[in-house]
Amino acid sequence: MVAIGELLDALALEPVGEGRFRAANVPAAHGVVFGGQLLGQSLVAARHGHDLMMPKTIHTVFARAGRPDLPLEISVEPVQAGRTFASSIVTITQDGRTCTSSTVLLHAADDDLIRHADTPPRPSRPQDAVAGGGTGDWEIRVVGGVDLSDPDAVGPPDLDVWTRFAGAPDDPLLSQALLAYATDGFLIGTAMRPHEGVGQAQAHRTLSTGVISHTLTFHEPAPASDWLLLAHHSAYAGRGRAYGRADVFTEDGLLVASFVQDSMIRPMPERAGGQL
Repeated sequence: MVAIGELLDALALEPVGEGRFRAANVPAAHGVVFGGQLLGQSLVAARHGHDLMMPKTIHTVFARAGRPDLPLEISVEPVQAGRTFASSIVTITQDGRTCTSSTVLLHAADDDLIRHADTPPRPSRPQDAVAGGGTGDWEIRVVGGVDLSDPDAVGPPDLDVWTRFAGAPDDPLLSQALLAYATDGFLIGTAMRPHEGVGQAQAHRTLSTGVISHTLTFHEPAPASDWLLLAHHSAYAGRGRAYGRADVFTEDGLLVASFVQDSMIRPMPERAGGQL
């Protein structure tokens, strides 16, 4: 069960020096720190010292998995800072080993000169979607009741998911961090969907899967306590890799964020003599 208090505790970074922080983890039954947590923590760390700006884009490379029973060390290296834009490199390590490296761009938004935005590719409402996948205060409803775990449930490389965090505070930065948490979990399953005999139930058993890189861009503010639609599409899978993208919409159809993800999907290496 994921409680909003546990999520907020993980996002409450402890300063331990200039540009350095320590952070806790959300409990994870599978023994690996969820990548979405690392995305959210990187956003929060990058904002320190830029109170008049908000994160615009984060690009994260996942180097290795983290353990939920050990604290994380976070360092922030400023790249540049101006009146409209600032950027930093945020590195998360654990026990001296790099877990992620993120480049975060921040900005102070300007007034509109021009404006247009995509609309949801498929109409849906959260009340019509099927609950599933979320635990505790992280609520998830899957449009059409798609079961990504079932290797025999074949469909197009698309997946629409409604998500919200019950009890999340009305804080723009924490809303971005919580949305980042939610964006990490569905594109691998979306890539598996067209292929019979392949499903997320096999991940970490017979299939080796994981996110390699993740880029998230924020367009508009969106409270994490509101229902948000993540409209996923996997454009490519092959050579042991997959690539997908998604847009995030409010219930009113406003585009608030977009993201792309590269991932690994390959057979689990055979064990020889107890070793990989």
